[in-house]
Amino acid sequence: MPEVQRKPKITASRKLLLKSLMLAKAKECWEQEHEEREAEKKRYLAERIPTLQTRGLSLSALQDLCRDLHAKVEVVDEERYDIEAKCLHNTREIKDLKLKVLDLRGKFKRPPLRRVRVSADAMLRALLGSKHKVSMDLRANLKSVKKEDTEKERPVEVGDWRKNVEAMSGMEGRKKMFDAAKSPTTQ
Repeated sequence: MPEVQRKPKITASRKLLLKSLMLAKAKECWEQEHEEREAEKKRYLAERIPTLQTRGLSLSALQDLCRDLHAKVEVVDEERYDIEAKCLHNTREIKDLKLKVLDLRGKFKRPPLRRVRVSADAMLRALLGSKHKVSMDLRANLKSVKKEDTEKERPVEVGDWRKNVEAMSGMEGRKKMFDAAKSPTTQ
């Protein structure tokens, strides 16, 4: 049989060092990813939104520019409103379809049941109908039992526990306790 070589266990300090190195590497990757996202965002905005040249424009040219910007804002708002309406419609439709699926499966949320107090006679009448007259008086069949004290109160002697510590120690003391426990029942 070939000998099985066990890998040496990693010490706690080595584990801690590896963990700190992994966390540092993860933090570095996260920061790099964050910077890439910011650069992509800036590039996209620069591509989509041209810079405005307002220097040297006359008042009428500025007013025309403002009108164009307002028209673009209105178009964007209309598109946003349409998209929100579509999303709301889709969520309602999804909710309705989920309810239909639950109805088709037969699994639906059961309402919480209320506790109702009904006597045994009323329950039998409901089960058997009003034709059968069955009276069920459960208390009439009960026997009356008198409670008797099976154990009479015995006076318990309360003494000073420090008196008998040495007398009760060892096997002789245990024998005395055993004999004392036996004596009241044999009388």
